[in-house]
Amino acid sequence: MQQVAPFIPPWAKWLNGIFLVCLGLGILAFCGYLYSFRETLLLYAPFLLQAAMTTFLISVFSLLLAVILGAIATWARLHPFSPLRWLSTVYVEFVRGTPTLVQLLVWGFGIGGLLSRWGFDPRQIAFDVMTVLQSNRLVSPLFNYIFYGILGLGFNYGAYLSEVFRSGLEGIPKGQTEASLSLGLSGRQTLWRIVLPQALLIILPPFTNNFITLMQDCALLVVIGVPELQNMTSTFANPITDPQRKLFVYVLGAMFYFALCFPLSRLSRFLERRWQRSATS
Repeated sequence: MQQVAPFIPPWAKWLNGIFLVCLGLGILAFCGYLYSFRETLLLYAPFLLQAAMTTFLISVFSLLLAVILGAIATWARLHPFSPLRWLSTVYVEFVRGTPTLVQLLVWGFGIGGLLSRWGFDPRQIAFDVMTVLQSNRLVSPLFNYIFYGILGLGFNYGAYLSEVFRSGLEGIPKGQTEASLSLGLSGRQTLWRIVLPQALLIILPPFTNNFITLMQDCALLVVIGVPELQNMTSTFANPITDPQRKLFVYVLGAMFYFALCFPLSRLSRFLERRWQRSATS
């Protein structure tokens, strides 16, 4: 059956053309703005690029920890054993009810010192795993703050991802699970072949949004001394007395954040459309 193209009124075409022209002029003006501060751009861009990579790696490791904690909390939240459900609920509600900044301060300056006094130092264990020689120069001297920053962000976002996972699993009608079990599929087969493929379509958009927000929340790690993108941007901008040049350094830092976050949103939409087509085919 031949599809009919949707009708587009003439005024909408004109409006679309005006928008494209304005967008092109805005891009040209922004390129001119970058060119006018080309010396500052060439001076600070390499250092901000390195800080952006640090931010990206911290985000990735924090996300991995958050996925693990979120999956465990989701399993406990859906478990018939009530103490597990209670513990999961306390974890989720406590994290969602307290500021992220306070949690990072507790992890960076409180829990680390407390565990060390008790004779258990997870930072040192991770340090020993990363390198045979504890004085290896490949390991950052700020690894202590980076390590507890990852723990803090992972612990925080694990609670939010737990709600994302739970809503995705509970969004699948129970009749599908009952039908698959009646057809002879085991509980594990039902989960992996019926429930999870459909739940991924529900989980993917909020999961990506949480990852992007996590990457932006890495800026909060400045309070515990992590050399991430916001920290380096402020370090370069604060000593500058020229307000226009100082503003440009902050704009440059925002550009690196945009370069990190925008591809993730596009990748999420691509995967979502692809999985929707595969589900309907």
